[in-house]
Formats: sequence, structure tokens, C-alpha cells
Amino acid sequence: MRIALGLLEARARTEHELRGALAARQVPGEVADLVVARLIELRYLDDESYARALTSSRVRNSHRGQARIRRELQLRGVDAEVAAAALGEIDADDEWASARTFAAKKIRSMRGIERVAARRRLQGALARRGFNSDIVLTVTREALGEWDEEYGS
Repeated sequence: MRIALGLLEARARTEHELRGALAARQVPGEVADLVVARLIELRYLDDESYARALTSSRVRNSHRGQARIRRELQLRGVDAEVAAAALGEIDADDEWASARTFAAKKIRSMRGIERVAARRRLQGALARRGFNSDIVLTVTREALGEWDEEYGS
């Protein structure tokens, strides 16, 4: 139990991640099951809370869209239904604002390149961040409109 609590202190983990960490430390499966069950009972381990916190953090601080966050939750072993519920709590305005913030930052680094190349790079960057096509196209159009005002076409 002490090992498991030590693993949780480093950062929050999902049940899947904790089981993997315990297996890496060669903790027997039966013991790991008991530890995980106890940590869930004590609410030290809660995939739903973890998914909500990660989702909120990624949208607001890391400027990521739903597709990218869904993949990250999946890689961390969060159940698809739990991930969908957490993603459903994302405020659409927050996701749009996140995309706009990222685009504004990205477009500043593109001085001196052609508008067509800037469009392609910005769209690719937004798509890799996991934003849907509506957000990618609209935010790119807005950012390039500001680009025209500031840098000329």
C-alpha cells in the first residue's frame, strides 16, 4: 500500500496506469487488486475525476481539442464512456477560445512565410491539436484575416 501511495503522490494516475506501475514493481496480481480496490474505496483513485481534471486542463492550459484529449484518455486506460462523459463537459466556448489562443500564438511565429504556407501550417497544427474541422477552418480564416491586417497579404 505504501508503494501505491508513493506512486500516486508523484501525479494523479488512472487505475490502468497504477496497475501498470505496480506490475513494473513486480507486485503480485492479487495484492495489486487489493491495493487498487482499497484506493478506489478511499477515493485516492478515481478515473472519472481524473478524466474531468485532465480534460479541463488540456482545453484551458494546453490548447487541445476533443479528439486529442480523447486519445490521451484512451492511452491512459480511461473507459470510453467515462472519457465521453468528461469530454461532454467541455464548454464549446472554451474549446473555441483555446483554438483561437493557440492560433494567435502560432501565427506570430510565421512571419516571413507566404500566406498559403501559413494557412497550411496553421490548419495542420490545429488538426494535430485535436480540434474538429469546423474549428480548424473558422479559426484559420480568422487568424489569417488578422494576418492580412498586420502583415499584408
